[in-house]
Amino acid sequence: MKIAVLIKQTPDTAELPKISADEVREGDVKATMVINPWDEFAVEESIDLCDRFNGDAVAIALGSANTTDALKHALAMGVGAATLVETDDADAMDEWATASVLVGAIRAQGDVNIILTGKQSVDGNSGSIFVGVARKLGYPLLVNVSKIVDVADGTITAERSVDGALETVTAPLPVVISVAKEINDPRYPSFMGIRKANRVEIPILSADDLGESGISTRTWSNIRKPEVAKTDVVMIEGASPAEKAAKLADALLAEKII
Repeated sequence: MKIAVLIKQTPDTAELPKISADEVREGDVKATMVINPWDEFAVEESIDLCDRFNGDAVAIALGSANTTDALKHALAMGVGAATLVETDDADAMDEWATASVLVGAIRAQGDVNIILTGKQSVDGNSGSIFVGVARKLGYPLLVNVSKIVDVADGTITAERSVDGALETVTAPLPVVISVAKEINDPRYPSFMGIRKANRVEIPILSADDLGESGISTRTWSNIRKPEVAKTDVVMIEGASPAEKAAKLADALLAEKII
């Protein structure tokens, strides 16, 4: 069984509030770049599936040369191989173009049975790349998967979180799966895993190599941060807990909170 896990390199979430709109507009974000946190769940699941069903996994990323750092993180976690589709225009591509290039990279791996992705990225937050990948490949799509129950006889059985309930579904292979954070607990890369990953020469492809030249791009013309919400502070005072509780209830009723 062959598994492809799609990952992205994104700014460290701890530094997202520090990023200015000008940095995003100019394509020069001054922040520590890491593997997209949502994608770590997909990486962990690919490793688990390889252990359970004797498979091989490859991590695929689209981005600049520095994106190899995210791929090495996946390798250090335990993914067996990685491939970078190198381009400096990744941030300018629309979702359909991104999906098209990733599909080319998936096909370059040979017969892939399962494509795993995270729920979304912490920068773009579109949560739609896996939809485009499934559409272009013509594969079934399972989203918000919280557990992969079994893979056997050319089908996969999985559980999905749906409106507070669990739904068990089956689909024929090959399939595209977007995983939920409830599916596992991503491991921390070991010291030996990091050393081994740093020695790996990651294959690099281009859009031209994949037959995806002339891809569509977009330009963001109005990028701005949302206004900071203003919060009023009201002090509730009283001679006793009962008096304070009564005043708090009156304040909540006045604001139509209760």
